[in-house]
Amino acid sequence: MARGVGRFLVIVSAVLLGVAVPGTAGAIVPAGKQTAIVALGDSSASGEGAGDYEPGTRGERGDWCHRSSQAYVRRTGLASTSVNLACSGAASAHVGFGSARRYTERSQAQRLVEVARAHRVTAVVAQLGVNDDPGFGPAVVRCVAAYLNRALPGCSGELGDQWRGRLAAMAPKVEKALGDVRAAMRQAGYRDQDYTLVLASYPSPVTESMVPAHGLSCPIRVEDARWGRTVAVPQLSAALAGAAEQSGARFLDLSRAAEGREACTSAGPEWQRRLAVNPEALVQGGAGGLSHLAQESFHLNAAGHGQVAGCLAEFVRGTATKARCLAGKDGRLHAVANQAEPARAGR
Repeated sequence: MARGVGRFLVIVSAVLLGVAVPGTAGAIVPAGKQTAIVALGDSSASGEGAGDYEPGTRGERGDWCHRSSQAYVRRTGLASTSVNLACSGAASAHVGFGSARRYTERSQAQRLVEVARAHRVTAVVAQLGVNDDPGFGPAVVRCVAAYLNRALPGCSGELGDQWRGRLAAMAPKVEKALGDVRAAMRQAGYRDQDYTLVLASYPSPVTESMVPAHGLSCPIRVEDARWGRTVAVPQLSAALAGAAEQSGARFLDLSRAAEGREACTSAGPEWQRRLAVNPEALVQGGAGGLSHLAQESFHLNAAGHGQVAGCLAEFVRGTATKARCLAGKDGRLHAVANQAEPARAGR
């Protein structure tokens, strides 16, 4: 026991001082292994909304992680294979080390160790935080309730008063999870410079510029949608950018990735799912599927994931530490570094 503790202290000291320890931080993964890109995090990374979910994640035996074959991690072309460990609804505690389980699945960081030993991981992309203190799911439910009951105040008023505090509480949890991701890769024999770690933020699911009679498919008040797109989502991205910087991760800002392509937009083809009910949830999950019928709602669809995949690939291949996914003149998303933030007035 004492010998093990002593070695642990040596490793910690080495990490802090930036020196190599034989068999740990100084190890280099054999180049002959198959390269892989790995996705960690929540529904946005798992592919929720893109359809074609992997067997075993569609509600069977209580696993509703909804990992899609169309998720962006599957479509970047950055490695010879991709591994998706993300799970719908996951919080930072499900990504980092620990006993927390999401839909029966154990720690994503612990499983990352196994993946990184079996492959030569060249990139890890994480998307997490929105299911911590921001509480995306309950927030959407609150906004829908306000739309259906005009006697209630708009959700943006209540959430707006709490939002910065919620983001401040979220940030250290994301930082801890990213620290565990680094630790997992070190356990597998990687140095930090052996792979790219990317933290991605989230696109706005809806816009204030909605089609007429949007209530059935996007039951959200215009003023609440405007607050979400122009205030809540950009502030969330800023908080995540800070967490990435503190953790030494590169940051990809997706806050404007679906601009003009949000659910119910009047501008053009949509990259986000509207309110959706999937009866397959009852087929795969039985009676337990009742609470998952609308799980796909307000997530990127397959087309949106394809766009994010292209932007992510550009970012990872480049050298910028921070970039935004913005639509170019060709209508596709591109990674734009050092872009000045334009005025964010309603379209």
